[in-house]
Amino acid sequence: MKEDNILHIKSKKFAIRIIHCYKFLSDNKKEFVLSKQLLRSGTAIGALIAESKFAQSDKDFLNKLYIALKEANETLYWLDLLYETHFLSEEEFSSISKMLQKF
Repeated sequence: MKEDNILHIKSKKFAIRIIHCYKFLSDNKKEFVLSKQLLRSGTAIGALIAESKFAQSDKDFLNKLYIALKEANETLYWLDLLYETHFLSEEEFSSISKMLQKF
C-alpha cells in the first residue's frame, strides 16, 4: 500500500482527531478511563493500516486490515459511551463518528 493511499491518509487524519479528542476529554472534562480506551483503539486503526504496507503475504495484509476494522468498531463503541454519558456533545460525537464512517 502506498503511503499516499486514501485509507492511509484518512486513518492518519482520524488518529490526529482522536488525539485532540483525548486531550480535550482529559484536560477539560477530567475523564481518563474511557478517553484512554478511545485513544488506544482510535490510533490503532491507522497504525494497523500503516503496518499492512509491509505485510508478509496477502493473508497477513487482509488480517491487518480486518483488525483495523475491529478497532474502528471498538472506537465507535467508546465514542458512543462518551456521548451517552455526556462527556461528548451530540455535535462532537456526530463530527467524529462521521469521520469514522467515511473509511
